Amino acid sequence: MSMSFALFIILGFVAVVLLLEGVYVYWNDTKSPEVRRVEQRLRAMSAGGHVEGDGKLFKQRMLSHTPALQQLLLRMPRAGQLDRLLQQAGKSTTVSHLLMVCLLLTLGGLIAGLLLRWSWPVTLLVSTGLAALPFMQLLRSRTRRLHQIEAQLPEAMDLISRALRAGHAFAPALAMVGTEAQEPIAGEFKITSDEIGFGISIDNALNNLATRIPSPDMRYFVMAVIIQRETGGNLAELLGKLSELVRERFKLFAKVRVLAAEGKLSAWILTGLPFCVAGAIQVMNPEYLSVLFTDAVGLKMVMGALGLMAMGIFVMWRIIDIKV
Repeated sequence: MSMSFALFIILGFVAVVLLLEGVYVYWNDTKSPEVRRVEQRLRAMSAGGHVEGDGKLFKQRMLSHTPALQQLLLRMPRAGQLDRLLQQAGKSTTVSHLLMVCLLLTLGGLIAGLLLRWSWPVTLLVSTGLAALPFMQLLRSRTRRLHQIEAQLPEAMDLISRALRAGHAFAPALAMVGTEAQEPIAGEFKITSDEIGFGISIDNALNNLATRIPSPDMRYFVMAVIIQRETGGNLAELLGKLSELVRERFKLFAKVRVLAAEGKLSAWILTGLPFCVAGAIQVMNPEYLSVLFTDAVGLKMVMGALGLMAMGIFVMWRIIDIKV
């Protein structure tokens, strides 16, 4: 073996080792679990909205991992609200990822319409519906998560009340909820405790908590703590009474939901019955309903029926939507 060939093998081995080391260092600095954890906590804190001093640290990872997209999204008027919606839903994705998914679904609908030779109104309707699917799923996840947090809030207030009675300060009591409670409320109180640890005042940290969790019960909790800090009083007793009030509210809401179940079932039946009957008639006798879609008077009747159905759905929805 010649000396030059042996030197080439040694240099190649060193280059491969350095390449692997560089890949590992890059992954450890950008994609490691520790970096993801810190990034998620920074993004969660940036969604609160009440930051003291220079807020650049909280805005670097808020909307996108790409600097160009970050600058572009910062110019969008509703990008911050969309990021807050992602945080309220408990999603770790960014705004750019969500918008990219919507764009891909829209392009998929347009391509499907062109390949299947649909009309332009149908193609646009399908594309719009596909683009709205991620937002609908996001709103559904947000609603489910907020309901879970509202159900866990009385236990969290009881835990804080017991910690205060045991002699702990309010900030360590919040940290106890973040470590001992269940998700998802534990993560929200953990973020609030981290904000206080980073130097944000307790009032602003609680306002951030109320912004991330737009729930009346959470606002009651935040207002009670802030007012008590300004006026004084027994915070442990106050939180105990507030948790009891929230539990009674949930009991009343459960009774109202049971009483309104009949109205909701009637609304679903009355809404779906015309479409089910029309579908059955179309299957058994397709020519019977064709006049409604080919004649001008039939089209006016269909539009009028849909308008009246929409009005009826709105009225029944307002009747069964009882605020507690």
